[in-house]
Amino acid sequence: MDSTTIEQMIRDGLPDAEVTVTGDDGVHFEAEVISPSFQGLTTLKRHRLVYATLGKLMGNEIHALGLRTDTPKETG
Repeated sequence: MDSTTIEQMIRDGLPDAEVTVTGDDGVHFEAEVISPSFQGLTTLKRHRLVYATLGKLMGNEIHALGLRTDTPKETG
């Protein structure tokens, strides 16, 4: 698994998101996802939305994914 593939999967599932994924070992990754879809959602619900874009890869091909999830207003 590579960071580019993960970025694209998240973008496909959250088309309004800005996504940056890093990770060099192929199983542990960090992602920053900025999306207006997160407005009004708790951190847990935001993370679940991102995990849903990755489906069964989570816990399998992707061993760990650290997330930062913000709305555009929260990043400014």
